[in-house]
Amino acid sequence: MRLDFLDWSIIALYFAFNVAVGLYYKRRASRDTAEFFLSGRNVPWWLAGTSMVATTFAADTPLVVTGLVAKNGIAGNWLWWNLLASGMLTVFFYARLWRRAGVMTDIEFSELRYAGPPAAFLRGFRALYLGLLINCIILGWVNLAMAKILQLVFTISKGEALWIVVGLIVLTSAISTLSGLWGVLVTDLFQFVIKMGMVIVLAVVAVNAVGGIEAMKAKLVASGRGSALGFVPEIGSVWMPMLTFFVYIAVNWWATWYPGAEPGGGGYVAQRMLSAKDEKHSLLATLWFNIAHYAVRPWPWILVALASLILFPGLKDPETGYIRVMIDYLPSSLRGLMVAAFAAAFMSTIATQLNWGASYLVNDFYRRFVRRDAGEPHYVLASRLATALLTVISAAVAFRIESIGGAWKLLIITGAGTGAVLLLRWYWWRINAWSEVSAMITAFVVSVLLQTVGGLDSDRPLDFARIVLVTVAVTTVVWLVVTFATRPETDATLVAFYRRTRPSRLGWGPVAARAPDVRPSTDGLANLVDWVAGCVLVYGALFGVGKLLLHDPLPGILMLGLSAIAGAVIYRDLSRRGWRTVVE
Repeated sequence: MRLDFLDWSIIALYFAFNVAVGLYYKRRASRDTAEFFLSGRNVPWWLAGTSMVATTFAADTPLVVTGLVAKNGIAGNWLWWNLLASGMLTVFFYARLWRRAGVMTDIEFSELRYAGPPAAFLRGFRALYLGLLINCIILGWVNLAMAKILQLVFTISKGEALWIVVGLIVLTSAISTLSGLWGVLVTDLFQFVIKMGMVIVLAVVAVNAVGGIEAMKAKLVASGRGSALGFVPEIGSVWMPMLTFFVYIAVNWWATWYPGAEPGGGGYVAQRMLSAKDEKHSLLATLWFNIAHYAVRPWPWILVALASLILFPGLKDPETGYIRVMIDYLPSSLRGLMVAAFAAAFMSTIATQLNWGASYLVNDFYRRFVRRDAGEPHYVLASRLATALLTVISAAVAFRIESIGGAWKLLIITGAGTGAVLLLRWYWWRINAWSEVSAMITAFVVSVLLQTVGGLDSDRPLDFARIVLVTVAVTTVVWLVVTFATRPETDATLVAFYRRTRPSRLGWGPVAARAPDVRPSTDGLANLVDWVAGCVLVYGALFGVGKLLLHDPLPGILMLGLSAIAGAVIYRDLSRRGWRTVVE
């Protein structure tokens, strides 16, 4: 793809703005680690929520969605659409609890909820496992996606593309180490606007290239791909057996750990909730994130993916169809902006993952186990060095990963079975540190054995379902046995946690009896109603917009109407309870 002087000027201005933001927030981020990692806990909901969305809108996301649509049609997106139920649980049952906890990272939660050597081990283990190993896998697949884009855009080899990616990582790392979370949040907002604007433009261009929506639908039917237009999979088909669909709808969303959709919240989502001004802003940020993540972003990608099936049939790597549409059909006057949009998608995710991973390595490992009594300037410097370390390792990982979608599925299955513990630890006093440790180890070991010894392949739909079900079943039995075979946490630890977070009394009866002065949360039923309404709100908007875009107006209007009613239910309930009640 040829770029002219104007294109390069736009790209240069984009990078200049990001560097300027990093320099602007340098002094503020240098105050202490609370400013560096949590922006002083003073972030408004719209900025925190948009940052969550921008982070999950990585350079790999349009490519993966294109690959899913190419293989399995629109319904292939149920691989991630099913996780909405988990996201809405976080909104109404966990967002305010996280803000009340007042920790710096979600891993620090381990020593708030648990005590003694098991809690310390859990904190240190998760800091290295998630902050280093898993984080670098995530960074690696994002790097690979950007390399694919650069290969096609500039007609260069994979090795050359990866070295350019390394340069982008170094630049992003420099900005992140200078500005801390404030810089990440502000650039996320700027980058999200660019990304959404350009993917919408590309969707319009792609649809026009195939002759419009009606022509696209007719050509898909004529080519034997008419089923690609279905929103719900044909149950029992080769790619979506009944068992696999059951796993997606009934098991996957609550039982598996996945970055950005952790059961009960975690990772960079928890980081944003912890950085919010108060519980109200934490809840609203997470609600906006789920609405934008599932209902606002997907359709521009999906339309381009459908068009790519017509414009570039039979691609060996269907994920590249998105990039090929951009190269061959985007007007030359917009190419610079599109390259900047992909750079924005890449950099927003990289910046968050580096800042989040460094927070684990420094706050939950180095500060906790290596050097406990140094001053804040020392830990800010350590945070910047940790960011640099992650930069180097993630660049190396990118040279080893072959499939982006495969990496997604790898994380889903290795985290299968841990979700129940992550959800219940807030609402059941009997969960202890060994519950989490046993769940994490068992899930990883069982899922790996099923693939290496059992011969199952997570890329095959039926095998994926079997791996998840067996891993969840074995992991659940193991952590329950371990929970009852080991002692509960000490009374002092449990009472202190109950007093700080004020969860429902229902699962904390024995502890609540020791703290009669604490007023626990009593809004469980209202939260349940809001959870259901939240799912209806987002799914209604997602499918309603899709129907309208595909020229099926009546179902689209009905679905959007149902979505609006669900939104009104949530608004009325929160207004009835009052924000003061919601917060306290």
